[in-house]
Amino acid sequence: MFAEQRRSMILDLLVRRGSVSVTELHRRLDVSRETIRRDINALAADHHLQKTHGGALSVDSVEPAISERMSVNIEGKRAIGRMAAGMVADGTSLIIDSGTTTLCLAEALAGRHRLTVYTNDIQVAARLAGRHDNRVFILGGEVVGGEGAMVGRDTTTMLENYYADFTFVGASALSSGHGLTDYTREAAELRKLMLTNARTTVLLADHSKFKRIAPVKVSSLEGLDHLITDSPLKDDAATYFKNLKCEVLIAGKA
Repeated sequence: MFAEQRRSMILDLLVRRGSVSVTELHRRLDVSRETIRRDINALAADHHLQKTHGGALSVDSVEPAISERMSVNIEGKRAIGRMAAGMVADGTSLIIDSGTTTLCLAEALAGRHRLTVYTNDIQVAARLAGRHDNRVFILGGEVVGGEGAMVGRDTTTMLENYYADFTFVGASALSSGHGLTDYTREAAELRKLMLTNARTTVLLADHSKFKRIAPVKVSSLEGLDHLITDSPLKDDAATYFKNLKCEVLIAGKA
């Protein structure tokens, strides 16, 4: 098999799966691991994939920096944030995830009083701390470069000590076949815990997050109470959330 054929097959697998290992490619393509590694290095040099230890990720499987995500559908995210804030009364306790849509939620909560907030997002904490008698707890851990958010075992260990009235979780990728998925195991584990440590669970996902699959499973979303999005669901997504029996709310843009 020629190098061009092998590399085309590698990219096809990444489009379908999001990630692939050297071991699997060695078995599928019946060439040496050294040859596979050379193919991966060549494709990475041309920016066709992201090289990892032991394999490769699709370039679509690497989450853009938060500064890039803030420019994507920002009005839709603000509409979602306003609708989510409408669920929150003064004196409520909240777990708030990191991300651009949850940051819009934090901005929409600026007028609330006496909130108790648990968050792994430095910017969310900054928006809500020091005002209206709020209490804000930063979930400690390793700060992810370019994100302003903490993840890792220290973060999940601290969250295990708290239970809130609401949890507001963002979405990196969402599909009817795989549910909620994420780009790292650490982020996935934290979001999974957030979805279990509150009385009412709310997923915030603008339309750009649908029909996407990231490499790490978070949850199939059984038990989710509400989805807030900015566009009516269609086809498989509509069926998926109907079967979950959660309330789907569509946020209108101002």
